[in-house]
Amino acid sequence: MDIRVGDILLMKKPHPCGKENNKNFLVLRVGMDFRLRCMACGHEFMLPRIKAEKNIKKVTRERTDGEH
Repeated sequence: MDIRVGDILLMKKPHPCGKENNKNFLVLRVGMDFRLRCMACGHEFMLPRIKAEKNIKKVTRERTDGEH
């Protein structure tokens, strides 16, 4: 799965912070683990790649000039 830094992930399960829009996470680091930030409360955490990819519903990426 092609996940890049700066992508916003819509996950199947919400972050337990309980705030609205808490299924969206910003990708801060990509590798064997993903470093994600909750878009609702700002909490940052690491998640293994396998577990993260299994729980992704949608990837939102803003287009840059180099993309088609």
